[in-house]
Amino acid sequence: MVRTQIQLTEEQAKALKKMAAARHLSSAELIRRAIDIMIKSGPAADPEERRKRAIEIAGRFSSGKSDVSRKHDKYLADAFSK
Repeated sequence: MVRTQIQLTEEQAKALKKMAAARHLSSAELIRRAIDIMIKSGPAADPEERRKRAIEIAGRFSSGKSDVSRKHDKYLADAFSK
């Protein structure tokens, strides 16, 4: 293993210690596991890649409604109230 030093805020340190104790793990092991999760989740897309993906998907789905651009707030509110 490679020894690494990090700096945490007081709040982060307290939360880390509490979480590690609850799981019967060391703080270092909990940090290693969190890093593994981040690595496995893959690289975050850069803003240009996200923009490109959004443009590519635009128009590929249909709601069946012809007035979405005018009534989008109503449709969104209806969807979240269900």
